[in-house]
Amino acid sequence: MMTIQGRPLSPQALEALRQWVGDHPRWSRWRLSRELATRWDWRNAAGQLKDMAARTLLVKLAQRGLLELPARCQVPTNRMRCGAQPAIREPAERRVCALADLQPLSVEEVSGQLAERAWIRAALGQFHYLGFGGTVGQNLQYLVRDRQQRPVACAVFGAAAWKCQDRDRFIGWSAEQRQRNLGLIANNSRFLILPWVTVPHLGSWILGQVAQRIAQDWQAKYGHRVMLLETFVERERFRGTVYRAANWQAVGVTAGRTRQDRHTCLRVPVKDIYLYSLRRGFREALCA
Repeated sequence: MMTIQGRPLSPQALEALRQWVGDHPRWSRWRLSRELATRWDWRNAAGQLKDMAARTLLVKLAQRGLLELPARCQVPTNRMRCGAQPAIREPAERRVCALADLQPLSVEEVSGQLAERAWIRAALGQFHYLGFGGTVGQNLQYLVRDRQQRPVACAVFGAAAWKCQDRDRFIGWSAEQRQRNLGLIANNSRFLILPWVTVPHLGSWILGQVAQRIAQDWQAKYGHRVMLLETFVERERFRGTVYRAANWQAVGVTAGRTRQDRHTCLRVPVKDIYLYSLRRGFREALCA
């Protein structure tokens, strides 16, 4: 018995899958993944087919030599190197004011809006120190505009880190519980206030507004709520002031490794771990 993409596969199920793929030699990988998700009725909590999960499962099996897939019809675009977004022009004057002068501010979830999503990608690619290669998997993207509908900030939330020793110790869950409930945590992977905007308390105000709505937004898009938010702050660059001001809790530090570091030889900057609970009893829910 093996588990791939969270789905257990017995030797009999694997043989049946191998025969099914072999029976359709003219199908593309796209069609195979769609048909497989439909065949298994593999859906997320919102009822959407998990065809990308099915695609990844098929690719992993092929990489292990357990089945043979048809050749790709198209070479996938490397989104990390895609720099086609137009540059965002900085205004002639900096925006230095009090938070009240920007009100009423709007915070909108825009992951389903093409133009706004493209703007966020361009802004993060141009002004965030980590850049931005796009999102993978479940995610929400927030765009913040001022009273004149001018963008002032954006934030991206996506999948939580698979393993994080201090976070996992703080929650108190087992490896099995983490595997089962990791989708109930959202990671704030990017947060940007445009460099020409200097407004005291703006960052913590935005985090507070997002915290009030993200569970409901996640429910609306994916059919389930998130219960805990996490983020990782590079301690040699930042002090985490915005997160502390928004009542996020520092729970430890990372080990200075990446998720690709299988041989414990890749070193990356150490980051402080901050968590924000969205409901009482989150530990009990995550450890269920």
